[in-house]
Amino acid sequence: MDSLEESIQFAKRYLEDLLSFFGLNTDVYATSEDGEVIELSVPSTHLNGFLIGQRGETVRALQFMVSNALKNRDYDITRVNVDVAEYKKQRASRLATTAEDWVKHVRETGKPYEVRSMNAADRRVVHRVAAEAGLSSESVGEGRDRHIVLKLAE
Repeated sequence: MDSLEESIQFAKRYLEDLLSFFGLNTDVYATSEDGEVIELSVPSTHLNGFLIGQRGETVRALQFMVSNALKNRDYDITRVNVDVAEYKKQRASRLATTAEDWVKHVRETGKPYEVRSMNAADRRVVHRVAAEAGLSSESVGEGRDRHIVLKLAE
């Protein structure tokens, strides 16, 4: 229906309006690196903990709401990534460091390693680290139990 720029502007306004309900009047930084996912970045404020929520649950809920609003209005681009005070960016960085340790373990032992269950965004980080290290990685399981198995590439 609409251009990428219109999708980005709608998502930005929608999130800013949502945040204003919590008394936070802030400017959300909005962009799209690849033209497929809208990146919305909320600057650091006194509400960081509240907006991020336990293990990032609230920030994922905000993301879900913005994405659904785009879908309901028939925008072409509906995938959204919301980050608050670079929480996700820092979390991905920490996870990548941990994943490097898992890769090292698989290399040293030669045995497959089952990683704890995690959300899709975290699994993408681990898959990327494994691929960069030349290891094979596979998501297995369903729903909340979905996790990654790392092994030496065949």
